[in-house]
Amino acid sequence: MSTSFWNPRLHLQPRNGWLNDPNGLCEFNGFYHAFYQYAPEWPKDELKHWGHCTSKDLLHWSDQGIALSPDINEDQNGVFSGSAWIDHGASSDGEDLMRVFYTGNVVDTTIDERIDEGREANEIMVTSEDGVHFSEKKVLLRNSDYPQTCTLHVRDPKVWEQDGALHMLLGARERGVNDTPNIDERGDFGCVLVYDSNDSGESWKLRTTIRPVDAKGNPHPFGYMWECPNLCRLGGYEFLAVCPQGLPSKTFRWHNMWQAGYFPLPQGEKIIDATAVNVDSFTEWDCGFDFYAPQIFEDGRGRTISIGWMGTFDASYTSAPEGMDRCHVMTLPREIYADKKGTLHQVPVRELKERRKAALPLQNDTTLELNELLADIELTDIRTTAGRLMLNEVLAVSFEHGTFGIHFADTAAGKEAAAGRSERFIRLETLRNIRIVVDASCVEVYANDGMEVFSTRWFPVENKLRIRSNFDVSSASVYPLEP
Repeated sequence: MSTSFWNPRLHLQPRNGWLNDPNGLCEFNGFYHAFYQYAPEWPKDELKHWGHCTSKDLLHWSDQGIALSPDINEDQNGVFSGSAWIDHGASSDGEDLMRVFYTGNVVDTTIDERIDEGREANEIMVTSEDGVHFSEKKVLLRNSDYPQTCTLHVRDPKVWEQDGALHMLLGARERGVNDTPNIDERGDFGCVLVYDSNDSGESWKLRTTIRPVDAKGNPHPFGYMWECPNLCRLGGYEFLAVCPQGLPSKTFRWHNMWQAGYFPLPQGEKIIDATAVNVDSFTEWDCGFDFYAPQIFEDGRGRTISIGWMGTFDASYTSAPEGMDRCHVMTLPREIYADKKGTLHQVPVRELKERRKAALPLQNDTTLELNELLADIELTDIRTTAGRLMLNEVLAVSFEHGTFGIHFADTAAGKEAAAGRSERFIRLETLRNIRIVVDASCVEVYANDGMEVFSTRWFPVENKLRIRSNFDVSSASVYPLEP
């Protein structure tokens, strides 16, 4: 069976090999740039480079090849994640300059755990005047520059400008207070380091450490490591985004191997001045099977945009079933906005609606069939407390008894499409609307104007999309999409 129809048309994907975390997202010289963790020789070799794609519309991406490779001692075991900052007017001709910051990974393979020894985490900068060719690498921070309370797990610099200076967030793992030689019992916990620079990122000084606390302000470990720190500033609020590792799975949350979410800060409080975040305020970005390591940037229109890795390291399900020559994709770019209560919403970038063809009505409990796996589905003004929408009779989006989520059918076809996935549910008091985007093997579900999101891969047996819904709604429309 040919499986080329599993390759998405509107989601960023690698030309071959393995893709994970988005890196260096920015708008520069008239193009959107998306770098990403890339292992071109996967599965034979998992050494990480930075892949690079550019786009004019955030939906159609041109592959620019490998941007950065591990070619110096300080990144010999991988060019790990990082970010980009545009230094306006700083290039040799007076135009803008792209500054890229990333973690250079070095490991001693003779040591197993590499938590307190056997690892180097080097923060490195390169620059580019055209977004394609890069300068020599400059090492900015080494192990000796981090607080002594930290283990050797420090990585993923996020750099931005605020209040007349540059700031950097680094995800870190601090040593726990339990006096034991057993690292697993030591009580290590995740935190974020904040650094400042007054010379365009050439040198850095530690400003503060942001740690997890409970509602009373007492230290409260929240996972043993925080990766991929990021931030957004919307509606008078600042939000600290992190990816905690080691959270225990609960009935209606934290279902994936590692989580991705954010902490809202009190109105008016700045991340650069924060020393703690309340663990009870943590909100997941996406509750689906395939989501991790989102990166956020602001484009020239003032939009706050996020792209996440539509994948996971969880080996219990796969994104490369037999017939796939590449592994993983990115989510659709999402516009993030805050409502009047300071709650964040995520919706596909508005460019997607420009790809819509004429709407097709979705009649209640009647199957609508399209000739390819490419559609934007909207259900508005949902009036029922229970309902289900089926895709190809194998993937269900359902709401019942105050729970909302997605699950694969317990049938032979359902199991084949799931590739090891099963179900994901959250508690949800009221369901007002649903938007579902299907792009080949990618499905993204947005509920209540994007307050809740689920992303998943699926691998149906044919390039046809059959949609059936029994939700009681005022309007149900299916928009086939132009690729």
